[in-house]
Amino acid sequence: MGNYSAMTVCAVIVSYQPELQSLQQLISAVAPQVGAVVLVDNASNGVWQQTLSQTLAACRGALLRQPCNVGLAAAQNAGIDWARSQGFQHVLLLDQDSEPGEGMVVALLTALQNLSCENQVGAVGPRFHDRREDRDAPFVRIGFPRSQKVWCESDTQSIACDFLISSGALIPIEVLDRVGAMDAGLFIDNVDMEWSFRARAKGYALYGVCSATMHHHLGDDRRALPFGVGKIVVHGPSRLYYMMRNRLRLYGIRHTPWVWIAQDVPRVLVKLFLFGVLIGPRWRNLRFMLRGLLDGLRGRQGACPADLLR
Repeated sequence: MGNYSAMTVCAVIVSYQPELQSLQQLISAVAPQVGAVVLVDNASNGVWQQTLSQTLAACRGALLRQPCNVGLAAAQNAGIDWARSQGFQHVLLLDQDSEPGEGMVVALLTALQNLSCENQVGAVGPRFHDRREDRDAPFVRIGFPRSQKVWCESDTQSIACDFLISSGALIPIEVLDRVGAMDAGLFIDNVDMEWSFRARAKGYALYGVCSATMHHHLGDDRRALPFGVGKIVVHGPSRLYYMMRNRLRLYGIRHTPWVWIAQDVPRVLVKLFLFGVLIGPRWRNLRFMLRGLLDGLRGRQGACPADLLR
């Protein structure tokens, strides 16, 4: 039986060109809930690192500065390695724009302990809310032709799902030892989905915990679609590159569910139309997406190519 004390949890925050006040608020919110906080910074500009180094040291943690932008996955792996070396039994992954609710970690740990009595649990995650939306985001069970979205109906629920977003995910170190690290070749997008699929393929269950809450920003913006059909999450051109490239990488991985691939292929055409025709910057979006598809076919990994960013 594992130790489910909050002191066994190390929060791993990844930052890139963060807004200092928001980052400080995140650290202040999560530090009392965990045993330590480690911040992995992807070579951000600014002079704030010295201030945060002292803050993190007071939280029994550390600032791990990367020599360049190594990407989300590699930065997460660096933080996980630090937590493992310090003897922590769990990691809590967080993005720089996340806001954990009060008592979130205890709620996640309690659910993990209870669920582990009957299941082999790979990770648990909170229900999250984007302040730009009117309701919490659902958890997802993959299906065909459409996935099932499951919303929390009470705080006592734990919802079995097929993937968890990385921010807010609580993962036992021993699970990471068995499932493996985050796929650094993906760099940023679909990192959480690939790891979730890999964990599920190895027999681990994933759960959304309704009693644990977190605010989290999805996408760069919201745009209204023509004819009043609703709004869509908007990402910049470089993110669209990773989205297109990395989905092709997932298509070729054995542990990716075929039902997800079958429903995602049409989504490629939809995104090409939305961001290449309806939502600007159209030509730049289209160029990045097509290059992403081409690089996906080529098996390219790592950062977005420099020639595309010029």
